[in-house]
Amino acid sequence: MDFLTEHEIFVQYHKTRRSGERLRRLHEGHGYAEKLFMQHIWWPVVGHFRYLHPEYEVRDFQDNTRFVDFVYLRPPHRICIEIDGFGPHARDVDRTRFGDNLMRQNQLMLDGWKVIRFAVDDITGHQRRCQQVILNMMGRWYGDDSGREMWSLTHREKEITRLAASAVAPLKPQAVAAHLGIRVEHARKWLRSLHGKGIIKPASGVQRVRSYVLDPSGRDWSGF
Repeated sequence: MDFLTEHEIFVQYHKTRRSGERLRRLHEGHGYAEKLFMQHIWWPVVGHFRYLHPEYEVRDFQDNTRFVDFVYLRPPHRICIEIDGFGPHARDVDRTRFGDNLMRQNQLMLDGWKVIRFAVDDITGHQRRCQQVILNMMGRWYGDDSGREMWSLTHREKEITRLAASAVAPLKPQAVAAHLGIRVEHARKWLRSLHGKGIIKPASGVQRVRSYVLDPSGRDWSGF
């Protein structure tokens, strides 16, 4: 199923389960920037919208009600995802509102939420970087790459995929060898195997690949 169809189903699903202020916020808050994030960042990496909730109402530790752009409710973590624009409204925000926004994030984190924020400019101009954040989120906090068919991989391939998902920089054979306690030439063999399966792609090198990153353009492989 394509993104537009899945997105329509996603929005309608949440609309039918809301009323009052929660429904109004979904109608008004889930707009261009939020859809852009879902289409160009979340969908290519994850491939589904399970556990994701738009314009979600949360209460901070002072019992104030706030709405966040998205939450990802997948145990054992609760993750807020915010999309921030830099238009006239953002530039002209007064000191009180600026401080309130910072305090809002502090209160969420004190209440046990993890918070991830994206700028709209990055979603439009640096999509690969934003996708890597989602991949790192899945790898570091859930130990998997939730958009891929991990069950088809060997134990060693799964471990290398987790390492790639949690790595900030492109993954080199030397890092794999040190992590797994194997020889560098064997690490190169496993990396080539994952490349052949569409899990990773070269990040540098032409004749001889020197490093790899996860390939977010693969099929919707979920369920690990």
